[in-house]
Amino acid sequence: MREHVGPIATDPHDLAVAYRHLEAATGFAERTGSIGRPLDDGRRRRGRFENSHGDPPIARSYHRTVRRLLPDPTDAVTVRECYDVRRPRPADRPWVGLCMVASLDGSTVVDQRSAALSNPVDAEVLHTLRDLADLIIVGASTVRIEGYLPPKKAGQRVGVVSRRGHVDTSLPLFTSGAGFLILPEDAPPVAVPNIRAGVGALDLGGVLAQLDADYVQAEGGATLNAALAEADVIDELDLTISPQISGGDGPRLTVGAPALLRPMTLAHLAEDHGFLFTRWVRDR
Repeated sequence: MREHVGPIATDPHDLAVAYRHLEAATGFAERTGSIGRPLDDGRRRRGRFENSHGDPPIARSYHRTVRRLLPDPTDAVTVRECYDVRRPRPADRPWVGLCMVASLDGSTVVDQRSAALSNPVDAEVLHTLRDLADLIIVGASTVRIEGYLPPKKAGQRVGVVSRRGHVDTSLPLFTSGAGFLILPEDAPPVAVPNIRAGVGALDLGGVLAQLDADYVQAEGGATLNAALAEADVIDELDLTISPQISGGDGPRLTVGAPALLRPMTLAHLAEDHGFLFTRWVRDR
């Protein structure tokens, strides 16, 4: 019997709202065991950077929607609509966006990984920003822990930041030609393409000035974030706030940075199942 089936929504906005309700119901069923089975421990640990710099299959399957709170509140807007915005290139370097997730008490990882803090919409935010970016930069330890592979976007490069160049360059990220190293000038010679600036310490401003890109996405870890903040080159912070208290001694967003103030303006605020998706841009 189908007497409880309502009329089919034909308006795109109504369809998006209906899809959000379906997602919520499906998520509840999965959490309570009503359908399917929970992921095994191995898959749970794959992390926010699932598929080694590729994208979690669940994030690639749908155009997920969020509830936008600021600006122009609406019940359903796609992640792409939220993040596909104008990013004016500064005169002497690319626009730099930093994409991170953090718990309510400020940690960026649980057991050294970001997996437990993320959700499918957060994964889609990461995938969308990668697709919009010309180039990715990421710390060497994050590459190792999260297991980066060549990016899915054709021609996209991944710059791996290291102080000494002690990076396994036999990884597919490098053998594919997608990966290159970012090093101080006095770091030891390496067998892969590299960009260098600074003596004794990396000069990130000097590195960025050499990159052939309009929009660079930085993906952590916290030590790289701190260096970007100290160099005052963060133009955008895309921060997902996970609705969890994580405890532990996980690093804050910019661990190791000196005391500083970098004013930012809230450009958008969106929500999905308690997760807050914020986009901040630097005051100019």
